[in-house]
Amino acid sequence: MTSEAAAMSENIKDRLKASYDAVASTYNEWTIPHSQQRIKYLDKALEYLDLKSDPEKKSPTFLELGCGCGLPITKKLLETHPSAKVIANDLSTTQISIAKENLISGPEDEVAKRLELIPGDMSALTFPNESLDLVVAFYSIIHLPRVEQTALLGRIAQWLKPGGYFVANFSAEEAEAIVMDKWLEDKDWMFWSGWGQAKTLETMKEAGLEVRVASVDKDVVDGVSFLWTVANR
Repeated sequence: MTSEAAAMSENIKDRLKASYDAVASTYNEWTIPHSQQRIKYLDKALEYLDLKSDPEKKSPTFLELGCGCGLPITKKLLETHPSAKVIANDLSTTQISIAKENLISGPEDEVAKRLELIPGDMSALTFPNESLDLVVAFYSIIHLPRVEQTALLGRIAQWLKPGGYFVANFSAEEAEAIVMDKWLEDKDWMFWSGWGQAKTLETMKEAGLEVRVASVDKDVVDGVSFLWTVANR
């Protein structure tokens, strides 16, 4: 990445963070009631992962990229897998703070021992190779510039254990940059990008991910079509 491209990427993320910090409550009220698709594809990934049939997977490690306020995905992972460690990341420090309030009742809460909340850019995260059983990314990777999406998919494949799963949605159409100066409120500048269905699936395969599910569905909130994927290492 050139220095100019890096500077542009950093500016995008600074503006996205400021936007999601500013509209966190509005965004949560808007999106949480419409979580059916996220739950549907998470359930598909967990069904494929099939933790119950493998004794070696009794203490799995899950990563969610773009966890928002922790609802509904982070909470579901914690509640349905009581022995799992859940790592949840979001660019917005406001959302991370809300997630902490939503998920942890106090310092003695059992969840606090299993949950790690990490604020910041998902592209800057590092994990040991073959350390994660499941990576979840709903409505999050689409905020990265496309070249960073490609690089992140390669790292996700490395982080996953053999037999581990990745579930995410992407832009169904190719777009280098979609920018809105106003989205939900007056202060929320927004950016999305995507390679489109064919290129995204090709990139996943090149990264070493075997795609099990690839479905283009209209979003239940605003009718935009997304590519929903489930893949394994």
